[in-house]
Formats: sequence, C-alpha cells, structure tokens
Amino acid sequence: MSNMEAGGATRRVISVRALTAAEFGQLGAGHIAYVRPIVVSGAPAFAICAADGTQMAVAPDAAMAAAAIRQHEMEPLSLH
Repeated sequence: MSNMEAGGATRRVISVRALTAAEFGQLGAGHIAYVRPIVVSGAPAFAICAADGTQMAVAPDAAMAAAAIRQHEMEPLSLH
C-alpha cells in the first residue's frame, strides 16, 4: 500500500493481490456499473449490474442502459 498525490488530493494505492474477496468485490462500487446482454421472456435485453455483479435494472438496449448509468453519475462498462 502507498499514497500518491493527484491533482492536489492524496489517493491511497493498494495492491489487488492484498485484497480480500469481499474487498475485491467492492472495487468500483458507486462509480461503475456493468452492462451485459441477457434474455428476458425470450427477448434480448441488457442487465445493468453493480460492480459486485448484483443486477440493479434491465434496459431494452445497450444505449439506454448506458444512459441510465450515466444519469446516476456512474461510468458504464461492457461485460461480454
């Protein structure tokens, strides 16, 4: 673990090898959400999932899923 300064703010840097499974699962929580294709009632859709994989919502297409994520001030990531 070490500290870095970026833009006047001190940021803590830790090795991912030192994280517990629970800590690793919380990486990006509140900052990123994943979009992944799913099938709902036989129709294609896109799941919006939290950083830990918990499904939070479903959108009819990837663009709407990304827009919903950005509307909540998070960054969308695609999961294939």
